[in-house]
Amino acid sequence: MIRILAVNPGSTSTKIAVYEDSKPVLLKTLRHSQEELAPFEKIVDQFEFRKSVILKELNSADITIDEIDAVVGRGGMLRPIESGVYEVNETMKADLIKGVSGEHASNLGGLIADNIAKEKEGCRAFIADPVVVDELTDVARITGHPLMPRESKFHALNHKAVAHKFANSVERPYKELNLIIAHLGGGISIGAHKKGKIVDVNNALDGFGPLAPERAGTVPAGRLIEVCFSGKYTMSEVKAMITGQGGLMAHLGTNQAHVATEWAQNGDEKAQLILYAIAYQVSKAIGGALTVLKGEVDGIILTGGMAQNKYMVDMIKEHVGFLGKITVYPGEDEMEALAISVLSALNGEREIKVY
Repeated sequence: MIRILAVNPGSTSTKIAVYEDSKPVLLKTLRHSQEELAPFEKIVDQFEFRKSVILKELNSADITIDEIDAVVGRGGMLRPIESGVYEVNETMKADLIKGVSGEHASNLGGLIADNIAKEKEGCRAFIADPVVVDELTDVARITGHPLMPRESKFHALNHKAVAHKFANSVERPYKELNLIIAHLGGGISIGAHKKGKIVDVNNALDGFGPLAPERAGTVPAGRLIEVCFSGKYTMSEVKAMITGQGGLMAHLGTNQAHVATEWAQNGDEKAQLILYAIAYQVSKAIGGALTVLKGEVDGIILTGGMAQNKYMVDMIKEHVGFLGKITVYPGEDEMEALAISVLSALNGEREIKVY
């Protein structure tokens, strides 16, 4: 039996899980108040605080590091890499500390995993499918200006997890399938999976694709330039319009799709329009992914938190149902995805890659 500790740092929480092979024995979300996080100037400065609350929770659950065989952290903003399981090394840690592709709470995942693993001889530290997974084709990177190429930053962990889940359900290897996967969360990413690689996907982190609960998505470039140079907003304020305060939050004042759905179902016409706009734009992106795959698609999958929202799912199905069967994997089990990825690597079913 292999015991795996999974660590997933978010902006105001740290999720932890302990798995015995594929069976979860501990699942916990540790919340962090603004007051607790306020003393830390940078996210990386939260390292000791986050590690201490993790160890405290493990101690409360009577789980010691001596019982753990591997620790896996949510992969952070590293340099672009191909999908897979990576063992934490010094180069990776240096890039996570530096924030080579940006500052994000997930950068702490690999650092904490490595530090905890070092407390037991033979324990190994990994990350799996970070947000910077990049399998784009050359043509998918091209935009109208060479200074602004498309980048691959999206929900790679959940995309790959549900892709493998679907492949298992149809008893075919993922590397033989063409899939369109739409992750519907605080950000939205729609990926064209071609024979095991995500050859095209929108940058769900900072401004491309459908509007989402917290993301503006693609906005008119000319109007964005006018806003930037209007003198009314700082750079950080404009960035917040795109990521964090965009989408549902900007239009309706909430980032909770289920709240907006309640308003819509109670007759709020603006809520109805904005939610339909999300479904409309997601459907257009799914149609676009279909052309990337030249119409050869083995499955269309909806996943993420909003895939639990029947109101949203039904609107999307109304637009794209004619393309084929739509499979819904509601929610996102990132902890299971992390643990199962490492378990399969330790069992020799997946390659352990070097960063």
